[in-house]
Amino acid sequence: MTSPSSSSSSPANHALTPVSANERVFGWHEHASLWFSLGVGLLVMQVGAYLVPATGLREAVVAIVMGSLLGAALLAWVAKLGCDSGLSSAGLMHRSYGSLFARLPVFLNIVQLLGWTTFELVIMREGTAAISREAFGLNLSPVAAVVLPTLLWGGVLLALLSGTMIGLVRRFVARFGLPLVVLSLIWLTWQFSGKLQAGGLAELWSRPGDGSMGMFSALDLVIAMPVSWLPLVADYARHGRSGRGALGGVWLGYAIANIWCYGLGVMIISAVGPGTGLVSALLLAQGGLIALGLIMIDELDNAYGDIYSGSVSAHSLKPKWSIRRWGITLAVLSIAFAMVLPMHSLEPFLLTLSSVFVPLYGVILGRLAFGGNTQPSTRKIDPVCASLWLLGIAFYHALAQWAPGYGSALPTLALTFVLSLLLRRPGRRTEGQVELQA
Repeated sequence: MTSPSSSSSSPANHALTPVSANERVFGWHEHASLWFSLGVGLLVMQVGAYLVPATGLREAVVAIVMGSLLGAALLAWVAKLGCDSGLSSAGLMHRSYGSLFARLPVFLNIVQLLGWTTFELVIMREGTAAISREAFGLNLSPVAAVVLPTLLWGGVLLALLSGTMIGLVRRFVARFGLPLVVLSLIWLTWQFSGKLQAGGLAELWSRPGDGSMGMFSALDLVIAMPVSWLPLVADYARHGRSGRGALGGVWLGYAIANIWCYGLGVMIISAVGPGTGLVSALLLAQGGLIALGLIMIDELDNAYGDIYSGSVSAHSLKPKWSIRRWGITLAVLSIAFAMVLPMHSLEPFLLTLSSVFVPLYGVILGRLAFGGNTQPSTRKIDPVCASLWLLGIAFYHALAQWAPGYGSALPTLALTFVLSLLLRRPGRRTEGQVELQA
């Protein structure tokens, strides 16, 4: 999962060093393929299903389109920043917050990525158990239903980690995985759109929601998914050949996937009713077993994406361990956690932990975008950036507590970005940056 330049025999910290020219191999197609694949998942569909009947179908569609375009734009902006600078996510944090203070958000990123990988394994495990039970009538014992599918998917994840990240994206995701996932999404869309038509689409379209979620809250829910990928995107985008290709590819790929999967979640729950589980509803569709199987295989990309990015961040803290060694270690931990942790009760904790990265990247964008200084800094702590991040976290949770109807993500991003932009010190670009952006 690393390039030859990232071997464990080298003492360099590859997570904090801009990638070399021969490692910049991704064009816009690879960026788009990767982020479309990462944007597809059962979790995204499940979150989409929360939008109705909390909002009406019309309001849900507006929130999905607007939230996906805005969220994917933020993701793409960070991707361009990572590509132009050649820096990983950990590198961007070090440039903004200082070498010592940056260890805190880097560590939090590792913790959240370990948690999300564990959660992905749980999703794949439960999907496998549901397929075995409902499609084949195989009822496993409670212990076997946990251990066997977890070891199966965990073993496949470990096998993927034995290869290179660049090879996986270029040889599998772009060439084979993407077409299969697109076909499965097309099939499910056709199936459930037919059910909606049969159930009276015009009536559903005009039916109001129950009022438990406003438009801004719905936008926040949609934006939550692309924002959750902000701490990862630079780890992949820095391997791009041009910032423009990274910007366009990530925006296009992720926006389409997010709109499609959120939309499918809304379609499914509108067609079968809120009392039916997502996996059970998918299996009700003709050919749903095959489509669900392909989506679950694609879910591996999400687990791999989390683990790879987590290993890059961990390598930045302990460079004596190679990125590959860190990846194997984090994957084994995730497999063990998936067997013992009550993941559904931990989901709110993971979402709360993810919220700290909204202001984190508002500050990073304000500090480094628009020609900001990305030169290595000798400062251990940048007090301005550190203070703005902590202020942003407090502001995020204050909004959630006292003004939930207005959402938290976009106001917090706007506040931290503007303050960081206004308070940043003038700097000059390095010679390498000028060449990369030319």
